[in-house]
Amino acid sequence: MKGVGLMVFWKLRSRVSREIIAEFIGSFILVTFAIGAGAQLTLSNGQMGNFLSLNIAGGLGLTFGIYFSGGVSGGHLNPAVTLGFCILGKCAWWKWPLYCIAQLAGSFVAAAVQFGIYHDAINHYDGGVRSTYGNTSTAGIFSTFPQEFVSTTNAFFDQVFGTFLLLGCIHAVADEKNMMPPKGVIPIAMGMIVTAIGTCFAFNCGYAINCARDFGPRLFTVIAGWGLEPISYRNYNWFWVPIVGPLVGSVIGSYVYIALIQYHWPRREDEKPEVVTIHVNGKDNVAFEPESEKF
Repeated sequence: MKGVGLMVFWKLRSRVSREIIAEFIGSFILVTFAIGAGAQLTLSNGQMGNFLSLNIAGGLGLTFGIYFSGGVSGGHLNPAVTLGFCILGKCAWWKWPLYCIAQLAGSFVAAAVQFGIYHDAINHYDGGVRSTYGNTSTAGIFSTFPQEFVSTTNAFFDQVFGTFLLLGCIHAVADEKNMMPPKGVIPIAMGMIVTAIGTCFAFNCGYAINCARDFGPRLFTVIAGWGLEPISYRNYNWFWVPIVGPLVGSVIGSYVYIALIQYHWPRREDEKPEVVTIHVNGKDNVAFEPESEKF
């Protein structure tokens, strides 16, 4: 039994490592597209991009990020999404902090890379003076900020509602008992969800709906020359909104889907838990029953 335990531990360690790396690279791809589109639009004074191109880039970034990582980790790329799958029992709760760290790190590195790519253009645009406010502010390339006339309370409920829609639609698409599209089409559907939310709900505060995608680049700007302004904006009464709002929206969206849809599916007679078997000394040993967490 000791040998079986060691093999199970090694298998789990290797599997989790692969999943963490997949979430990192998937998040990197997602945020790279999102920041790149914002940089082109801002730094070209609107000549290379528009509101629609931002939303399309965000959706495509998610699509290709999931294509990168979906077969390994499920392609969550968002702490709120991972939380939603934990609530539905499709992801182990102990993985949530590990996925969050990977998603945050991928987003941070993506911001750093895009800063390097657009460094000269940023200097040309703001004259080397990094700012969060004003006509030549560039912090908004990397993370979201609300309209001046939108209150923090209004923005918070905006993030809650946007993530509620995101999680509800993701659960609907990924539910094997619902009208699930072919596996290879699911990343496209996920990207379309984000594009749809962006085209409808970006005006108030930029539809972050992703804690890692917003806070990772925000942390980068703090250390890359913008100072504390991206954090201290509105007297420290903004940066937490794209973090807390999506998590609250995820919980609401997930439980609404459970209550109104998932709870009412009839259980199939042929449903059995997936069992992974390890062969030791010619004998079959049941190692663990993994959760079904991948798209």
